[in-house]
Formats: sequence, C-alpha cells, structure tokens
Amino acid sequence: MMDDRRNLSVINHPSSVINSKNQQEMHTFKELQQIIEKEIEKLNYDLEPKRLYEPIKYILSIGGKRLRPVFVLMANNLYSDNIKKALPAAIALETFHNFTLLHDDIMDNSPMRRNHPTVHTKWNTNVAILSGDAMSIKAYEHIAMLKPEYIKPVLDVFTKTALGVCEGQQYDMDFETQEKVGVNDYLKMIELKTSVLIAASFKIGAILGDAPKKDINLLYDFGKNIGMAFQLQDDYLDVYGDPSVFGKSIGLDILCNKKTFLLISALELAKDKTLTTLKNLIHNKNFIAEEKIRSVTQIYNQLNVKELAEKKMNEYFKKAYIKLDQLSIRKEKSLGIIAVIEKLKTRIN
Repeated sequence: MMDDRRNLSVINHPSSVINSKNQQEMHTFKELQQIIEKEIEKLNYDLEPKRLYEPIKYILSIGGKRLRPVFVLMANNLYSDNIKKALPAAIALETFHNFTLLHDDIMDNSPMRRNHPTVHTKWNTNVAILSGDAMSIKAYEHIAMLKPEYIKPVLDVFTKTALGVCEGQQYDMDFETQEKVGVNDYLKMIELKTSVLIAASFKIGAILGDAPKKDINLLYDFGKNIGMAFQLQDDYLDVYGDPSVFGKSIGLDILCNKKTFLLISALELAKDKTLTTLKNLIHNKNFIAEEKIRSVTQIYNQLNVKELAEKKMNEYFKKAYIKLDQLSIRKEKSLGIIAVIEKLKTRIN
C-alpha cells in the first residue's frame, strides 16, 4: 500500500489550511475530534430509567475515532466556516453508528468492544436491545435540531442510509449459513453495512454547507469508496496486521469462519487438495486456534489472496481520490481530508 506522509502534518497542526482568497479556516482532524467529544460530553443521559440510558452513556463514552461525525464536519468545512450548524447531524450519525454496534455485538456474541465489556455483557441482552432502540430514536431527535430548511434533505439521506445498514447486516447474517458466497455478493454487503454510513457523513456535511449539488454527490461517492476500502483493509488486517497497531487480536475472522474478502477469494481460487483442506479447516469444530490461523493464512499466501486484497483496496482508494479531485473547491482545502485517509491507510504497514 502507498504510504504518502507528505500531508500528515495537516491532521494535528491547528489552522493548517487556510484559503487565502477568503481567509476560511480549515479545521484539523484533531480539532474536530475535540469538538465532537465536547458535544458528546454535553449530552444528558442521566435520566430514568437508568438501565435504559446508562448503557447509552457508557457506549458513547468509551472512545472510538469519531470518524463519521468528524467527516460530517470536514465536508461541511469545505464550504462553510460555520461548522456548528452541522453538529446536530454529526452527533446523530455517531449515535446511530453506536446503536448499530450495540446490536451487532449481540448478533456476533462479542464480549468486548474498544477494550471494554460490550453492553449486553455488562448488563444483558434485553437491556442492550432496548438501549440500542432508544439510541436510534435519539439520532432522529438530533436531526430534528437542525435548521428547518435542512431537516428534510438530511432526513432523506439519513433514513435511506439507516435502512441500507440494516439490509447489509441481514446479508451478512445470511452469509453465515450460505455455502457459496461470491466476491460481488460480499462487496454489495459491505457497501450497505459499512460504506453507506461513511458516504452519508460526507454528503450530509456537504448539504449543511450549502455545497453545489454536483459536489454533494461527488462527496457521497468519495465516502462510499473510502468506506469500501476501509472494510477491505479491516479484512486484511485481521490476517496480516500487527496487533499492537491494529488494536485487536489477529485471526478472529478465521476462527469464526467469517466470510471476508480473503476467505471468499480463497474459496473461489482453491482447487483439488487445497480446496479440500480449506473446507476441512472451515468445517472442523475441534481445532487449536493458533494452528487454524496459521494453516488458513498459509493457504491465503499460496493463492496470493493477500495481493488480491491489496489491489482491491487500492482500486477503491484511487476511485475515491478521483471523486475528491473533481470538487469545485480549491484543491488545498481538501488536504485535511486526504491527510486523514492517508494516516488511516498506514495501519496496514
């Protein structure tokens, strides 16, 4: 993967990009993260009944990169100095994203999230379901705080996105019981489950910045391609990542036979003895974790699946940057976004 570090200083240096024509200050990623954190801290979830609201406060307080709300503000800042008017939408997207995590963790039976116990582990499944439901409602409540002229266009994007995420999750669950899943099926699933929420973040930010319609659509496509690349990167890192950099154990997808881009590609490419071995590794219920991870990884290496994943990731990153380059804004205004994407890409190295 390309490691372009030329623009990384843009992320953390205050007031790093200024449009000399109109003196518009471009906020840095770190500044926007801090703004989002302060907004989240202001949210009042000290409400009754406590077992409904405490889990919401808990999941929102245990971290995360806040990528989606920051992307809302970054897109907005491309066209406007007044990023405050985009804050309700940014908080709505972060709230909705965390709602999906509550329910995903139940469906995946995950005990940990961001190095903390998941909500259904800390409380119970019923609490997690109901708190998640409340979070989805709260997301709409935040959108209702926007200026009236923005509510419908933002709501149209948000509602379509929210439904898409549910559709993607259903496809993902369906894949668990399907013997044959193609690469194109998988790409459609991750577009819905993961990519459209990032795409919506950029689009909603642009709408609230009164961007030209062409730019609004370009930023949606930019975000969609970035989302695809990042999900493929997560698949890749689960096998080939450095746990100290990736932030979680390696090989978890292999152990639970999750149909990722790597596994699906391997099943399509493997033949004869290799295919039989791979299927046996998938269907064998009695295995030693380290041995299974090592054996499956060896098959991936043999079939050059690693290189296929890298190629596909790069294709999506390239498509994304082409969209970004077509925006009507001055090129230097997008340097902050480019720097963030390049920084996130370095997780693979």
